[in-house]
Amino acid sequence: MSDLTHFNQHGDAHMVDVGDKQVTHRVAVAAGHISMKSDTLAMIIKGDHRKGDVLGIARIAGIMASKRTSDLIPLCHPIGLTHVEVNFDIDESSGSVACQARTETRSQTGVEMEALTAVQVALLTIYDMCKAIDRGMEMSGIRLLEKSGGKSGDWKAVN
Repeated sequence: MSDLTHFNQHGDAHMVDVGDKQVTHRVAVAAGHISMKSDTLAMIIKGDHRKGDVLGIARIAGIMASKRTSDLIPLCHPIGLTHVEVNFDIDESSGSVACQARTETRSQTGVEMEALTAVQVALLTIYDMCKAIDRGMEMSGIRLLEKSGGKSGDWKAVN
């Protein structure tokens, strides 16, 4: 288990010590999408959902969730986010909404978990707001696209 940083030499879970790590500008970008019936997507596009602006509310939910990541993921460090952006791209031909989140910090540890949390909660919010008319929505493709900063340097997903 030595390659898994959240376990010590005895195999016990622990919070990684980042105290000696250098503070650097760190950025992470994550993405995912939610597929739905065409009628559901049309309602989102038209903006006439009785609960309000679905994508606007989902954007705020994603931003709020990124700030609470360490409350949700047990061994995740609380960090001061300097920027969070959540965007959506509607694809009518596939009946889906893609979500992308970008998180930034100046810290001793990265912001990958915050970007991934923002995407997942934003998509869950779309599901929650639309489930009364479409319980068959499907979230998928949630993944880290890129990260920069820190000791491990830059990384980009292939494909």
